[in-house]
Amino acid sequence: MLIFLGIVAVIGFYLVAIYNRLVAMRQTCGQSWSDIDVQLKQRYDLIPNLVKTVKGYAKHEKDTLQAVIDARNTAIGAGNVTDQAAAENMLSGALKNLFALSEAYPDLKANTNFLQLQSELSDIENKIAAARRFFNNSVAEYNTGQEQFPAVLFAGQFGFEKRDFFEIAASEQASANSTPNISF
Repeated sequence: MLIFLGIVAVIGFYLVAIYNRLVAMRQTCGQSWSDIDVQLKQRYDLIPNLVKTVKGYAKHEKDTLQAVIDARNTAIGAGNVTDQAAAENMLSGALKNLFALSEAYPDLKANTNFLQLQSELSDIENKIAAARRFFNNSVAEYNTGQEQFPAVLFAGQFGFEKRDFFEIAASEQASANSTPNISF
């Protein structure tokens, strides 16, 4: 009887250890998503200033400016990781077009406020990329932890669900890597 209780206790401790490990990995995913969210909020706060600066120099480029504003608003309203990734890809494309637009306006390119905003946005983009890599690494570890034996036997029963990566969709990857076409 003692041997049976000992085996049950060992199995119980092992299950608790696996459960706690999955909880810790889930928390790391949540924390890393929060890090991305902070960077995205800084980006969203910077964009209106950038649009105002460009608007003063490129008054007839209303469509490009409106595309940036619309993409920002879509990104702010995105609900889950997949929607957020799609919205961020759309926003990155709109910003790419905005910066390409600056090439046609030498006064804008030389404006110190615009250059400072562009530099800040570039810094934020680098921080977002780093936070995104950390998030995707956390998600990979979490998803792998759920799929490894013996956690795979009960992870679903304990409410551990697979998480999505923050990535560029294949259909959007081609447009993200292409040069924007600005015509006058």
